[in-house]
Formats: sequence, structure tokens, C-alpha cells
Amino acid sequence: MRLTLALIALLCLGITSLFFGVSDISPLALLSGEADEKAVLVLLASRLPRTLALVLAGSGLAVCGTLMQMLARNRFVEPSTAGTVESASLGMLIALIISPNMPVMGKMAFAAGFALLGTALFLAILRRIPLRSVIMVPLVGLMLGGVIYSVAAFIAYRLNLMQSLAAFESGDFSSVLRGRYEILWLSLVMTIAAYVAADRFTLAGLGEEFATNLGLNYRRIMMLGLIIVSMVTACVVVTAGVIPFLGLIVPNVISMIMGDSLRRTLPWTAILGAGLVLACDIIGRIVVWPFEVPVGAVLGVLGSAFFLFLLFRRQSRAA
Repeated sequence: MRLTLALIALLCLGITSLFFGVSDISPLALLSGEADEKAVLVLLASRLPRTLALVLAGSGLAVCGTLMQMLARNRFVEPSTAGTVESASLGMLIALIISPNMPVMGKMAFAAGFALLGTALFLAILRRIPLRSVIMVPLVGLMLGGVIYSVAAFIAYRLNLMQSLAAFESGDFSSVLRGRYEILWLSLVMTIAAYVAADRFTLAGLGEEFATNLGLNYRRIMMLGLIIVSMVTACVVVTAGVIPFLGLIVPNVISMIMGDSLRRTLPWTAILGAGLVLACDIIGRIVVWPFEVPVGAVLGVLGSAFFLFLLFRRQSRAA
């Protein structure tokens, strides 16, 4: 019943996203068949693709955050605090340099490959850090992301591609149109794959030794998690750019309320992730009307505040 109510709330946000914007589209006119061709075109070519892209990106990144927290066994880890999104942006930049007219699937493959390498490097560094603290893990990820971004910025500066690099980091859905977001359906496939393997990821979150003793092929499930995280992150970066902290906020809120069984929590994580991105996009359209603030900027503010909340909450518990 509660899941049904959550889906209804998500549907209401989606309908609001469809009919809220600079161009006036009346739902009553559409239902009565009196809407003009311009309104129908805006709805089908811009608003509907944008809303679907927001839902797919939000649900996918939220699930990715959950998987990364399980694999790293740390609540502060998500794609933007582990160097994953910076690696995907570097991959996009390399693809742009090698072949500016490369098809979207080719760019996504480059971004996914670099994201996979960046995330694997992050986990390999964690394995070599003895007695790592809860705070140390995201700091390592943020530093790694900073190094990777610096490399990308240096290359972009030397080749006069700083504007392109900035576009990869924007997290902006205002330019999403029909024909430019369909790759995000691949993130839905990856999200479903994560749900199918949810019990294995829950066991992997208990640690390598414990999971191996229970008969789990730990390395295989780690590789599956890395592939899912890399593919989803690459799809989102290719379509709209970086959306920071989404994978931090949603999994922690869901975990506080429902615990850590992924079989139970992943549907809620996907719904809340999609709803949060939709809400932030609507807020971004309101604050400087008729202009827009990118979703990445809105979530950056919310996510930073939530990150500090988690830090203070953990410190107050330790005191």
C-alpha cells in the first residue's frame, strides 16, 4: 500500500514536470483535442523526454549509490565521492578528442570504460589503506576525483575544450530532447539487474570473508556491481552531465527508515531517487523564472548540507 502511494506521488511529480515550464501547455486542452500543434510538439519533443530522462537518471543513480555503499562498506560513498563521475567525464573528453562526431553509444562506451577503471582504482586504493576510518574513505574518493578532474581540465585547457568539459559537469536536463535521451533506458536495464542480484549484494555488504564463507563468489559480484555503477553513471553523464550527491542522500534516508536488505529497499530507493530529481528540476525551473537552474546545482546544495548532517550525526553518536 505504501509503495503504491509512493508511486502515485512520483506520478504527480511527473505530471507536474510535464506541464510546468515557460511554454504554456494545458492538460484540459490536450484531453479535449483543442491544443495547438506547437503545444503538442513541445510536449512530445521536449517535456516528455525530459521527464522520462529525469526519472531514469534519478532512479539509476540512487541505486548506484546503494551498490557502491555496499561494495565499499561505507555510507559516504557514491559515484560523485569515489571518482566515478570524474572518470566518466574524462572518458567523454577523450572520446570527443579522438572522434568529435562519434555516435552516442561510442561516447557512452568510452565514459563507461573510464568510469569502470576509476571506480576499480578507488576500491583498490581502499584495500591498501590499513585501519581506514569512516571519514577517510570518502576523503580518498574526493581526492581521487579531484586528481582525475585536474587531468581532464589540463587536457581540455590545452585543447581549448573547457566549455565542453563544463557541459559534462553541469547536470542540466533543459537540453534533453526526443532522440537525445534514449540511452538512459540502458540504465533501467542495469537497475533491474541490480534488483535481480539484490540478495547477493546484501551478502557482499557483510564483507568478503563472511560472504565467501556463505558460498558467494565475492569477486564476481564485485565486478557485476562495478559494471552496473559504471554503465549507469556513463549513461547519465553522456545525457545530462554530473548529478552530485544523489547516491548519497537517497540510500542513507532509505537505510535509516528501512534497514539494509536491498531486496526490500531497492524499489524505494529507485522511487525516491526519481522523485528527488524531479522535485529538484521543478525547483530549478521556479527560482529564477523564466530561466533555469540545473538539477546538478540544486542537488549540490542539498547534498552538501546532507553530507554535513551525516558527519555531525555520526560524530554525535561517537561522543
